[in-house]
Amino acid sequence: MAGRAVRTEQVSATRQLILTTAERLFAEHGVYAVSNRQVSEAAGQGNNAAVGYHFGTKTDLVRAIAQRHSARVEELRARQLAALGDSPDLRDWVDCLVRPQFDHLAALGSPTWYARFCAQVMTDPALRQILTEESRASLSLRAIIEGRNRCMPALPDEVRAERGDMARHLIVHTAEERERALAENRPTPRASWQDAADGLVDAIVGMWLAPVTPRGGE
Repeated sequence: MAGRAVRTEQVSATRQLILTTAERLFAEHGVYAVSNRQVSEAAGQGNNAAVGYHFGTKTDLVRAIAQRHSARVEELRARQLAALGDSPDLRDWVDCLVRPQFDHLAALGSPTWYARFCAQVMTDPALRQILTEESRASLSLRAIIEGRNRCMPALPDEVRAERGDMARHLIVHTAEERERALAENRPTPRASWQDAADGLVDAIVGMWLAPVTPRGGE
């Protein structure tokens, strides 16, 4: 029994090491620029097929990295949602969309690679589906979007869809830019992840409330 427990701990430690290494390499170089063999070697695994043994395909590896973070983000999101109640303030709901991920990045310490990893994954339609599936599985995220929609002004369907896309891009790439600047020891517009979340929430709320320019001839 003791030997089996030790073996289980060793396997778990190896998996975590591979996940951390892959996340860093994918963030820095891009998912398709890094082979499973390179991940195995960088993780110090004597067996170059270690990634395949522990995770399967590269898509499976990307999914495992996403799931490692999504559980903690979901916990933070659910906690904030519970405290929010039935707020009529759009800013409260947008804050629920932004702050959990930024709080998670802050809690990871420095350096982090998760924001850049997400940005890399979002550039590929097939891999982006992995993050989309994680989002759809979040009950709290669905509740937050419903609350946000109740507080938003009436908008044409195409404008609502367009601004939703814009908001997603802002969240992903604002986090990516801040994380990259921190990794390169460059100055950032805001002093902390919490302050950065404040600024981003302000911008997204302003975007949702912005007037819509009438189309020509209307």
